[in-house]
Amino acid sequence: MTKKRILITGAAGFLGSHLCNRFISEGYHVLAMDNLITGQLENIEHLFGKENFEFYNHDVSKFVHVSNDLDYILHFASPASPIDYLKIPIQTLKVGSLGTHNLLGLAKDKQARILVASTSEVYGDPLVSPQDEDYWGNVNPVGPRGVYDEAKRFQEAITMAYHTYHKLDTRIARIFNTYGPKMRLFDGRALPTFVGQALMQEDITIFGNGSQTRSFCYVDDQIEGLFKLLHTDYHLPINIGNPDEMTIEELAKEILHLTNSRSKIVYKNLPVDDPKQRRPSISRAQEILNWEPKVSRKEGLEKTIAYFETLPLEKLINAEKTHFKES
Repeated sequence: MTKKRILITGAAGFLGSHLCNRFISEGYHVLAMDNLITGQLENIEHLFGKENFEFYNHDVSKFVHVSNDLDYILHFASPASPIDYLKIPIQTLKVGSLGTHNLLGLAKDKQARILVASTSEVYGDPLVSPQDEDYWGNVNPVGPRGVYDEAKRFQEAITMAYHTYHKLDTRIARIFNTYGPKMRLFDGRALPTFVGQALMQEDITIFGNGSQTRSFCYVDDQIEGLFKLLHTDYHLPINIGNPDEMTIEELAKEILHLTNSRSKIVYKNLPVDDPKQRRPSISRAQEILNWEPKVSRKEGLEKTIAYFETLPLEKLINAEKTHFKES
């Protein structure tokens, strides 16, 4: 029996590397693609040498060529953290526009099904909570976060245009905050930064007063939702996330407790356009995908912290230096 062939872009990133693992374990032939601008090759090095795994160092904002047939494409190439997309705004816009256009064209040529990774950031700083898929969002297109928000909104629009005009088989996942092993520490997002600071016994830095909320989904649950979406006959956007909402201050205190850290919490000014609320409505995912998160926040945080505790202290220090250099 011929193996199904799947192209995964952003394959060396956090979610991309977990997707590579999942599809390898499911018996697929995985073509992994990443230009390593934010991805880390060590995330997928364990797959090198496997007969059903190939890696290509390539920027999908340029023409994408793949030999032979393709059954599926997962487009996960994009900077996803504030530090990244504020540092490389043009590349962020290009991968969401030109990159998505290139991959939709490839899917059309190969008659492949394509799933694009959108984000809860399409909702901007929402005026409703929880956010469901019918909410159009509250986005500042010319603010500092606009390069990421609008890249993803355009990505959804062109994907729907290809579905409508070319009858392309498409899927759109709106991914909410996800965490777990292989995240980059100090990447500008609260959870991995708090964990890194707690493990190094440094001050936990909260932006604003900590009352802004987020909802965190463990990576295993996220990957299961994405796997189900790819294999479900539904083309409109679907939220995939955990509706268990908490404040950023509550998150910091929980991480301090779980790490037995002596770190103190300090407060800094809130960045421009930082969302005050983030909580998905997952009724569509429950109904269409028969999916909902299974891993509790405590269990997920314990697994995530345990992973980072296995890293040498030197790696934590280097991650922090990179953070301060880039921010």
